[in-house]
Amino acid sequence: MAKIRVHEFARTLNIQNKILLEKLRDMGISVKSHMSSLDEETVARARAELFGAKTQEVEVTRVKSTVIRRRKKPVKAKVDAEAEPLKEVTPLEKKVKEKPAEKKATKKAVAAKLKPAKALKPKKARKKEIPAKIIKMPVTPREKVAIKPKPKPELKPEKTLVEITEAPVKKRKKKVREKKPAEAVADKKFFKKKISFRKKEIVEGKDLYARGYPGRKGRKGGKGKMPVHGQKPLITIPKAIKRRIKIDDAIVVSDLAKRIGVKASEIIKKLMSLGVMATVNHAIDFDTAAIVAAEFNYEAEQASSVEKLILMTKKDDPDKLIVRPPVVTIMGHVDHGKTSLLDAIRKSNITDTESGGITQHIGAYCVSTDKGEIVFLDTPGHEAFTAMRARGAKVTDIVVLVVAADDGVMPQTIEAINHSKAAEVPIIVAVNKIDKPDADPERVKRELADLELVPEDWGGDVFFINVSAKENSGINDLLEMILFQAELLELKANPDKLSNGHVVEAKIDPGRGAVATVLVQEGTLRVGDPVVCGIHHGKVRAILNDKGNMIKSAGPSMPVEVIGLSGVPDAGDDFIALSDDKNAKQVSLHRVREQRSRDLAKTGRLGLSLEELYETMQEGEIKELNLIIKTDVQGSIGALTDSLTKLSNDEVKINITHAATGTVTESDISLAAVSKAIIIGFNVRSTPKVQAYANEESVDIRHYKIIYNVIKEIKDAILGMMSSTFEERILGRAEIREVFHIPKIGKVGGCYVTDGKVERGRSARVLRDDVICYDGKISSLHRFKDDAKEVQSGYECGIGIEKYNDIKVGDIIECYYLEEIKPELEE
Repeated sequence: MAKIRVHEFARTLNIQNKILLEKLRDMGISVKSHMSSLDEETVARARAELFGAKTQEVEVTRVKSTVIRRRKKPVKAKVDAEAEPLKEVTPLEKKVKEKPAEKKATKKAVAAKLKPAKALKPKKARKKEIPAKIIKMPVTPREKVAIKPKPKPELKPEKTLVEITEAPVKKRKKKVREKKPAEAVADKKFFKKKISFRKKEIVEGKDLYARGYPGRKGRKGGKGKMPVHGQKPLITIPKAIKRRIKIDDAIVVSDLAKRIGVKASEIIKKLMSLGVMATVNHAIDFDTAAIVAAEFNYEAEQASSVEKLILMTKKDDPDKLIVRPPVVTIMGHVDHGKTSLLDAIRKSNITDTESGGITQHIGAYCVSTDKGEIVFLDTPGHEAFTAMRARGAKVTDIVVLVVAADDGVMPQTIEAINHSKAAEVPIIVAVNKIDKPDADPERVKRELADLELVPEDWGGDVFFINVSAKENSGINDLLEMILFQAELLELKANPDKLSNGHVVEAKIDPGRGAVATVLVQEGTLRVGDPVVCGIHHGKVRAILNDKGNMIKSAGPSMPVEVIGLSGVPDAGDDFIALSDDKNAKQVSLHRVREQRSRDLAKTGRLGLSLEELYETMQEGEIKELNLIIKTDVQGSIGALTDSLTKLSNDEVKINITHAATGTVTESDISLAAVSKAIIIGFNVRSTPKVQAYANEESVDIRHYKIIYNVIKEIKDAILGMMSSTFEERILGRAEIREVFHIPKIGKVGGCYVTDGKVERGRSARVLRDDVICYDGKISSLHRFKDDAKEVQSGYECGIGIEKYNDIKVGDIIECYYLEEIKPELEE
């Protein structure tokens, strides 16, 4: 015999691999796993020791079960019949040790199944179950109870049990055949099934037939399994926490229905009752979803996004905070000297070698003074400044409001004040152009005091500094006042943490890709940090300071250029450094999904109310002017988009099909050809190849350098698309005093022109008792016998009305024309 593996040996013994491994190790046989090999001697030794111990246990259990429990007063003949199998079992065990391992396997199976029978003995009182291997089946008055069939279920390895079962079965087959052979066969089949599935419980065949199948409802015999199969489902009331659902900023109707546990049609009915038309695939905002959920007794809760969880920050340790330079924005009306003042500040603080670091390179620059540094921020305009404020980020610490002493407060001055107040930023007023003869600084103070900017010398809290950018006077006083205001604000930041800040400007560089100008607000930005900037993410590959030099890190209040983003962010977007790339990507994807939801809401796909649907139907066909904007920097996109979008009116709508930084490309031409758009290039040019492609596709490309020229030409285009209006102008009136009938022509009225004049070919209406009888044209006009082009008031004439002969004496002919009124755009 070849070597046999442990799992094969366990299969022949009908025991588990783990049990056999434990037994073998107890016997001192070295085995590592169920795949270990055993030779013939080891197998024989294991079988001998295993079956020897099991057999003794079998004998003990049988004696106790038969003698004490159920077999005290049975017929002696039956007791003898039971004793005979006991005698047969003992010699079998002796033979087993001498015979091959097949017989040992059967006895081991017998012992294994006899053990669970002990636990079932207490249940014999009910006469429902019989302990395993108890030869009590014959207890029934019928002799067919020959228990020798029981060895068959024990002989699961069918091949080995054939020899053992054949001899005993033959002896009792005669008795069984005499009574009910079919019943005996049924018993054997039943035992095979039960033993194969339930080793610990063996039900007596006769009792089973008397009580029906176990577990069936309504029968006493099925009591053991009734609790399992007959339990009714418990009706539970969902907890309060289960009636609360979390919803993002927007949710699709089908998803809301699944979370609430109702059909989508029910949700749609509720939405229709609220006046919102939506289908299964439409998305609704959080407020609408919360109202619908409340109708089904569910409480909606704003879900905490992945972004919020990732971007959660701890409070800074006060011991780690250090003083940072102030960030100053200079604002004011056009031509009040804002640019001149910035130039004066740079020139007064820069040396011949530019050691002061005042070179304007990225729209923000740093000025060094004796008392510290000041960062000046050159924002793209008021719109960008407002966008930063709307994001709730304090990009600017101090606002310097420039007002011309000879001009006073102007509209953009008031706008700048409103921006500053909305951002809760302190204001320092710089009264410029004091060197002019007509300068009146006191007038400026009075006008600003009316706008709640009370000077300090008047008892207020606003500093006023008189400066002259032309003569370079008062500049140092202004810088000192800025530093003094910064000390009052106690500007501090923690440099020992991941950085965050805001985007000042962004653009596409042909050699470096997306370049963002950021202002670090907290922490320290380092090369290699994973960052998120708006909806874009990436890893910082390079950092350039305001001089254009490469640096490895940037601290708080430091303006730098960052290279390595996946796209061009918008001016005013937040800039955050994270711990790893995975988190940066998750935040970026979450923001992209949120932006898509907002875009869907703008296009009306987030549900349409009945009122909005009616308005859309009333609008009919609205003319659209599609534009594609390409600029050199990201800030210009925002300024152009906002300015051009405001030109939309009830007749013509401006659609910005695409807006990006960089030169005009062939893909832009293809998009313009499909969408019938005009391409606007602001401070960018197109290559000859792109221009040729544009001519081939009949796409109009217009290049500009000044934003006012863009707005003017787009206004002209809108005016050309708008339909003109017409106003009626009365030329004159004529009274019919006689009616003449002329052959082949019809009736002609002899008239007297009472007012204005009457012209041939003009529109005219016939009035009778001040009621319009006919509206047509003057087909003929005669003065005596001659044709006349026009007849003035006070003269007589003959007037013929085209296709109308029902004229009478006393009718009034009113001559008029329609004057075209050109459309105008509201400012």
